[in-house]
Amino acid sequence: MRLIPRDEVFFDLFNEMAKRAKTAATLLKQLFAEPGQLDHYVGQIKAVEHEADNLTHDIINRIDKSFVTPIDREDIHLLASQLDEVVDLVDGTARRAAMFRITQVREPAKRLCEVLIRATDAIEVAVKDMRNSKIVVQQSRVIKEREEEGDALYHEAVGLLFKGTPDPLDVIKWKELYDTLERALDQCEDVANALESISLKHA
Repeated sequence: MRLIPRDEVFFDLFNEMAKRAKTAATLLKQLFAEPGQLDHYVGQIKAVEHEADNLTHDIINRIDKSFVTPIDREDIHLLASQLDEVVDLVDGTARRAAMFRITQVREPAKRLCEVLIRATDAIEVAVKDMRNSKIVVQQSRVIKEREEEGDALYHEAVGLLFKGTPDPLDVIKWKELYDTLERALDQCEDVANALESISLKHA
């Protein structure tokens, strides 16, 4: 029996962070499905991003106050930052869509959002069971598969931008949007790597 209890609240806070990543990705898909409601979805995503920032802040404050943490302090910091960055990149995609005044949406953007939702789904499962290394490794594999799927979609999407005689402004706008979406998927893989490293260390 431990004389000093470990602060298990970190796991709840990580779960909340993972939920925000999934919510942000889902809202982004809705944004691309209904570009007429662009401002509405940009505002909703910004609110989720603000919640994720607050959660990250809570986690980092808690590291300083906790006498005994359930996992290494640097790992807590890393995982919180990696999860927060997923939400930041989704928010960045939404803000770019607003900045570029997107009125018509290209199909690859919707498909990339679907892949991103599936990746954040797997993150949510892995975070919920992060004390079970078998589940974490299994879900990490799923996230890496989604990242590879997104990579293939990204290359195809960018290639289509240059087909025929495209409008240069359209190319610039959509290349930037695809880039940020692809970075969000890469970031999901970074989360998977952090989770795997933590769970194997504590297996």
